[in-house]
Amino acid sequence: MFGHLFVDLAFEDIRKAGTIVFNFLLTKIFLFPVYLPVGTEHVATATLPASFNDLLPHFLVEPDDEYIVKNKPVTLTCRSTPATQIYFKCNGEWVHQDDHLIDRTVDPATGKPIIRSVKIDISRQQVEKIFGLDDYWCQCVAWSTTGTQKSQKAYVRIAYLRKNFEEEPMAKEVALNQEVLLRCHPPEGVPAAEVEWQRNEHVIDPVNEPNFLVTADRNLIIKQARLADTANYTCVAKNIVARRKSSPATVLVYVNGGWSTWTTWSACSSVCGRGWQRRSRSCTNPTPLNGGMACDGQNVQKSACTATCPVDGGWSDWSNWSECGVDCSMWRSRECTQPSPGTGGKDCQGIDLQSLNCTSQQCLQTANGVEDVALYVGIVAVALCLTLILIVVVLVYRRKKEGLDADVADSSILTTGFQPMGIKPKNSHLLTIQPDLTTTTTSYQGTLHSRHDGTTHTGTSKFSMTNGPLLDPLPNGSHHTLHNGKMTSDPAEFMTRLSNQTYFKTLPRDVANTSYGTFNFLGGRLTIPNTGISLLIPPEAIPRGKIYEIYLTAQRKEDLRLPLAGCQTLLSPIVSCGPPGVVLTRPTILSMDHCSDACPENWAIRLKKQNYEGVWEDVLMMGEELISEPYYCQLEAETCRVFSEQLGRFSLVGESLNMSAAKRLRLVLFSDAYCSTLEYNIRVYCMDDTQDVFKEVMQMERQLGGRLIDEPHVLLFKDSYHNLRLSIHDMPQAHWRSKLLAGYQEIPFYHIWNGSQRFLHCTFTLERLNLSTCELTCQLCVWQVEGEGQSFSLDFNIDSRPLDPEFLLMDNNPSGSALAGPSAFQIPYLIRQKICSSLDTPCPNGADWRLLAQRLKLDRHMSFFASKASPTSVILDLWEAQHFHSGNLNQLATVMADIGKQEAMIFLVSDGEC
Repeated sequence: MFGHLFVDLAFEDIRKAGTIVFNFLLTKIFLFPVYLPVGTEHVATATLPASFNDLLPHFLVEPDDEYIVKNKPVTLTCRSTPATQIYFKCNGEWVHQDDHLIDRTVDPATGKPIIRSVKIDISRQQVEKIFGLDDYWCQCVAWSTTGTQKSQKAYVRIAYLRKNFEEEPMAKEVALNQEVLLRCHPPEGVPAAEVEWQRNEHVIDPVNEPNFLVTADRNLIIKQARLADTANYTCVAKNIVARRKSSPATVLVYVNGGWSTWTTWSACSSVCGRGWQRRSRSCTNPTPLNGGMACDGQNVQKSACTATCPVDGGWSDWSNWSECGVDCSMWRSRECTQPSPGTGGKDCQGIDLQSLNCTSQQCLQTANGVEDVALYVGIVAVALCLTLILIVVVLVYRRKKEGLDADVADSSILTTGFQPMGIKPKNSHLLTIQPDLTTTTTSYQGTLHSRHDGTTHTGTSKFSMTNGPLLDPLPNGSHHTLHNGKMTSDPAEFMTRLSNQTYFKTLPRDVANTSYGTFNFLGGRLTIPNTGISLLIPPEAIPRGKIYEIYLTAQRKEDLRLPLAGCQTLLSPIVSCGPPGVVLTRPTILSMDHCSDACPENWAIRLKKQNYEGVWEDVLMMGEELISEPYYCQLEAETCRVFSEQLGRFSLVGESLNMSAAKRLRLVLFSDAYCSTLEYNIRVYCMDDTQDVFKEVMQMERQLGGRLIDEPHVLLFKDSYHNLRLSIHDMPQAHWRSKLLAGYQEIPFYHIWNGSQRFLHCTFTLERLNLSTCELTCQLCVWQVEGEGQSFSLDFNIDSRPLDPEFLLMDNNPSGSALAGPSAFQIPYLIRQKICSSLDTPCPNGADWRLLAQRLKLDRHMSFFASKASPTSVILDLWEAQHFHSGNLNQLATVMADIGKQEAMIFLVSDGEC
């Protein structure tokens, strides 16, 4: 060993040899592997400056991961300063010093080494020797007099790319504007192959071509097929080794023909008598292309017609000769009326008037006759003038009389409001005097009737009230929340176990409103009873071999406030599900109630999520969902379904776009269950119309010993900046009186619209004049100023048995709050797999998952379903979330049968066979 170390050393450099011997002894004694390459460039560390010797080596260049392409070796490089020695270690063994290529950089001023670098080559044979073991890795180790440092591990892998695609795109024929999905699963390779799509050998760039979308699982979606999209599509997989192309898939975009509008009817084919007329249309709107269906029906229509024949005119007989005139002539005439000319017939030919001279004797007689005629004409003219004057006078008189009648009729309006005492008007409710609620100094002593008579039973009605002054609401009472859900183990132990974790900074602490369970790849469901909150974990959402303990919590709004700005308001409970760090391969479905009026044009609704730093972020804008994002939402009339690939804390926030936007409020009345004093309290709760808030109120009143005195009513509370007013009326003054000094109470608008408090309430304190009085009849009104209102007509005995509220809190999930495996789903697992395999494959006639979505009225989410590896599975997940308590498998089987799939018969398989 000494002979090997001292080869080529000069005798005059004894000091250097001493240093080498020292390092060799250090290696043997302390097992410190110091290798010194042969050569005269080695410098003893003892001669280096003190500042240089006191430093640990640090790496300027560390080895990176490399891939061996074919048989070409790779080179790993490492550089460190300060360093006396530097070597490689691969897979736990030192690389022989002869395989190192070492270089150094010296300080020009002192000539001392300051930087050392080393390179080694790794061949394919070296990597293949450890086949079946861990990956081949190498690490660089550098020494200085102070100590050693190790670089990062560099992994060396043999690169390859197999030839056969695991799934190639298939040819399709699609209608114009239809969505197209082309699937591609590239060959196996190291490193993993990148995928690009080509259309007729030209690369598709989704950034510049928005009609194309490449999904996360490398599938291609054509959002709306155009004629220009008819082409051959190729999936190209490539890595550093090779480039593979799939077989081209031809997408043919066809256009079904459509009829143009009918032309006008042609002229009748016959000039006279019965004939035919026709009209036509062409199959050019649009013209069928690429094998599209031709228009169905006739392109020509014929109709019978009858043309009227032309009639030539004919003269009537001549009239008698007139008397001889002053001009000694007489006349006679005829008319072209036998027949009259028609339908293009000829007029009569000839003259229609003849004259003839009279004799002298006839002419004299005619003169005398003319004088008589002149006298007669004068008398007639005078009579006509008198007649015209009389007609004018009559018309003027009648017009004046009509005007006077109208005035008299209008004057009857003054007496319309007065009715005889013995006669009851038909619409008596229109004459009912409304109370004046504009004063707050005294209470109204009259009666207030609704449009429906409710004097003997409870009822509800809607009415409008006028504006008035504002009052502060009564303070809220303290309360506690109970939990009726079933737990599979000790809740305190579960919360302790969660609090010991470090991956979630704000853990749920409310055990009473928490549900949890343990799940594997078969999935399951978590439900918080009587809150409308549930979490569906679909099969295969949890990777096989993994077991997760998942929780679901309804947070208290007071404990966790959301930052709201402007017209924003909280529309749903704040729900936490986790732990948030778990890995999911499919989206879960979180269901929770919301209290919006379900009019999308009035709202801008956002899904908010709290990040790890506690900041609330907008992760989804309703109506603008991106299928590439890990979140998606379906808004139903009263429920919101959130698809999420990440667990965490969520809430729904709405921003009103106009003053027509409204929240649903639930109005609930409670009173003292037992009354032994003269005072009696009625509490009116005004809360968001969600089940979780109603559950808290019911639990709190149960602790306070309250009784429910009427069924809840729903009120639409608009974003009109007007307060909510509450008043009580029509109490029998001989037995009861109100201790409220003002005519009504008010809850400010922003207290309700902000939604940061779970519920608000007002208390009406009544006083009975005698302890023996038990019957209470009154009307309690709740309305928004210049808005909608609700009225409660109350008639009950305060000593009677209270209304049992349990029917309002019936749990629809008798199996418990956590269900794991097949018991959590209506559709058996094997049947579900058969349905997915049958419908996931696209069919030319559309009898696949798209038709299933249409039959289940889920067409709006087509793009979202298409972006998933199994669209049918996501559709069935949504069906399970919607119909877990009321789902009918026979109806689903009927839908399958209508689609034309024989798999509908599998619903008749017994549970034992499944």
